[in-house]
Amino acid sequence: MTVTPDLLLHAYRSGIFPMAERHDDPEIFWVDPRRRGVLPIKQFHISRSLAKRLKRDDYSVTLNTDFGGVIDGCADRAETWINDEIRLLYEALFDMGHAHSLEVWADEALVGGVYGVSVGGAFCGESMFSRITDASKIALAWLTDLLGRTGYTLFDTQFLTPHLATLGASEITRSDYRHLLARALTVDADLRRAPLASSGAEVVARNAANREESSVS
Repeated sequence: MTVTPDLLLHAYRSGIFPMAERHDDPEIFWVDPRRRGVLPIKQFHISRSLAKRLKRDDYSVTLNTDFGGVIDGCADRAETWINDEIRLLYEALFDMGHAHSLEVWADEALVGGVYGVSVGGAFCGESMFSRITDASKIALAWLTDLLGRTGYTLFDTQFLTPHLATLGASEITRSDYRHLLARALTVDADLRRAPLASSGAEVVARNAANREESSVS
């Protein structure tokens, strides 16, 4: 069966996503995990050390500036599930406005980033990379801040990793994920609806306010 961008979007709305065994494997398969990783948008965990790193004015963040570069960064590892077909499909989704990337720069070089697919009020994170310490954490902190201000209710990370767990991610059942996804699909959200934060300090301050508000309620 030929996988088209429209079929890929339908898959995300159904709760499944594609992967390849290896970067040189031309075949792709569909994944429907029994347990799903999700990252809280309003309660993203920023540790003291990450807060200090975010507040340092030695990096910059952009949105949808180098989608191809972010995919290249994510695929630049010994083992990757990003093959040529997957790359072409997500580039097509990006051209259609359904896929997005957030980039982290230092000294005019791309040092980290994350990309994923937007369906309704769900952002389905695909992959992230880091070429300097904490670059992927910076990317996720800025992305969750933007998701929270542009109407998103669900940040899907596919799987739970120790790295994501330190940031507040958790696992939920497939049925719970499908329930959250169904609700998110009724939401009108758009990452481009609001600008990125003006600084890392703003990201930290808004995160602290959101967490305090959540604890009170």
